[in-house]
Amino acid sequence: MQGLRALAVIIVLVYHVNHELLPGGYVGVDVFFVISGFLITTLMLREARTHGRVSLSGFYIRRIRRILPAATLVLAVTGALAFVVLPAPRLGDTAAQLVASAAYVENLYLAHQSVDYLAAETAASPVQHFWSLAVEEQFYLLWPLLFVGWLALGAGRRDERMIIAATSTVVAISFAWSVWLAANTPQSAYFLPQGRMWELAAGGVLALLLSRWRPPENTRWALGWAGIAAIATATLTYDDATPFPGWAATLPVLGAMAVITAGDTPGRWSAHALLRTRPAGFLGDLSYALYLWHWPLIVFTLALTERPELTPFEAVLVLSGTFLLSWGTKIAVEDPVRGAGLPRAGRGAAAFALTGLMVVTTIGGGNYLHLQRLDDVRFDPAVHVGPEAIGHQDPEGDGTAIYPPPVSAEANLPSVYDDDCQASPAVTTPRSCVYGPDDATRDVAVIGDSHAAHWVPALREVAQHQRWRLHTYTKSSCAFTSTLLERAGSSYPQCQQWNQAVVEELVSEVEPDMVLTSSATQARAHRADSEEQNTAMLAEGMAGLWAPLDAADIDIVAIRDTPKSLARIPECVDRHTDDLHECARPESEALSEDDPQELAVAEYDAPADLVDLTDRFCVDENCPPVVGNVLVYRDSHHLTATYSRLLAPDLRDRL
Repeated sequence: MQGLRALAVIIVLVYHVNHELLPGGYVGVDVFFVISGFLITTLMLREARTHGRVSLSGFYIRRIRRILPAATLVLAVTGALAFVVLPAPRLGDTAAQLVASAAYVENLYLAHQSVDYLAAETAASPVQHFWSLAVEEQFYLLWPLLFVGWLALGAGRRDERMIIAATSTVVAISFAWSVWLAANTPQSAYFLPQGRMWELAAGGVLALLLSRWRPPENTRWALGWAGIAAIATATLTYDDATPFPGWAATLPVLGAMAVITAGDTPGRWSAHALLRTRPAGFLGDLSYALYLWHWPLIVFTLALTERPELTPFEAVLVLSGTFLLSWGTKIAVEDPVRGAGLPRAGRGAAAFALTGLMVVTTIGGGNYLHLQRLDDVRFDPAVHVGPEAIGHQDPEGDGTAIYPPPVSAEANLPSVYDDDCQASPAVTTPRSCVYGPDDATRDVAVIGDSHAAHWVPALREVAQHQRWRLHTYTKSSCAFTSTLLERAGSSYPQCQQWNQAVVEELVSEVEPDMVLTSSATQARAHRADSEEQNTAMLAEGMAGLWAPLDAADIDIVAIRDTPKSLARIPECVDRHTDDLHECARPESEALSEDDPQELAVAEYDAPADLVDLTDRFCVDENCPPVVGNVLVYRDSHHLTATYSRLLAPDLRDRL
């Protein structure tokens, strides 16, 4: 078993150090799940056969003894190093994930974050790998209860075939759920426990079956190599685009089950002979600590070097550090705790677990308080002039009092988010907010995706000045086009339905005097074969939606998409406040040459005017991240609400 653990952890380590070497290396976690389910079930079955019962307190004491000492150490050290190493804008998310990891709900946190459009560019935290440990512990809240219920039937009515049937049912239900999740909510499916439990349960069912029956030796020999081949195939042929877990997870899971079934097959050419070598055993003994330490070291190294990937030299350093820390953790923490049998009783185990949670929460809280102290800049109209500074010698400002502060830029959002008017991808029924003075004389609507939403702060200022009633119809990842779009690699019919419903509502109910629209140029038409075809398909769909508005005598204005900045721009600004040019992007890279809205106006004779404010973002062929002491972007392509609001005079003049 240690050899299989070694194989799994090496796959994971290589994948995280350089995913191009093993593009499907994430399946190592699935192998771990099968191993864990097999071993835990073997122990519970042995206890049931020997004593006629399963002690829940004993079960959880053993789990705490095995998992918590090393995990708490890694979380505490990681939280302390994060304070020193990570850019300040990342400390808030890291603090939250430290607590989520210590409470073993990190997978639920990441599942929520994965479907949060606003968190799309959130950097990987140094503890996000704790999601797999959270899945295991959530599984073990339920799994022992099946055995307790089975044993409660009494010796006369108890049959081992009943527990096999019950556990097999868990596998079937969870697997079906996994397939559904992978097909319908692929972003969160990877982390949700209901789609992962079948992998641990499959290992448990295998333990029950092997306790009653073993295949013949020649069959086991073939199973061993077939299992390794299955794991290797998944590791080499899967990649980040593979829908997972779902059906794809069956290959590494069945592979792990085959290797376990093969067991200690004799012969120098058996798979067991490879997996029982001394190096494999050594790595297997260290596998838990290796898994815990490798990811924080990778994240911290990338943060220090400000690069997206490790160089070969850095990879060697990270792996060397991982092995040293893991070996030290095993001999100084894991072995002494298990050797002493600590904690011994339920109260001691509970106190130990609670103490670990409190330690990690305290460290996370310290990171969060430090973040709050950095978020102390208040808006000053005399200092934070924004686009008014364009044309001056130093349009960026002095960099000493940037607003919003980089540490809180991601929360500097248009009002439609707080007012629950930014529709989520699943919504198809129009949802709008209405802003403007009570004595409004005209109705104006703004329609589009989040790039239309980031104009709302400016438009609210314009509406107040012009006495407009502003109606917002914005939806995440939904450009205002009749073309079928793609989202997360799948078709996005909800956007089509939303746009058509919005047009119908505007024409029949709202009857605005003008419609303003803007959309991200990175929108993707379903099954477009090239960038040129993509732009043309989007533009044709835009012109098609504008036509019924024009027929209803509604003026249409398209706002050209804004330039793009660097990824995680608040982090860059936080690091380089003394030289903001380090975070600027050339206009030739920042500005898309093919905005479908421009093409719709120019080539499809669309009944719309085009407003272009690029000159309020880019100066001397560069697009700075800060203008007039105001942070322009909250991520690589969304404006801060503050900069948008300060663009109101320019937008009003262009309109």
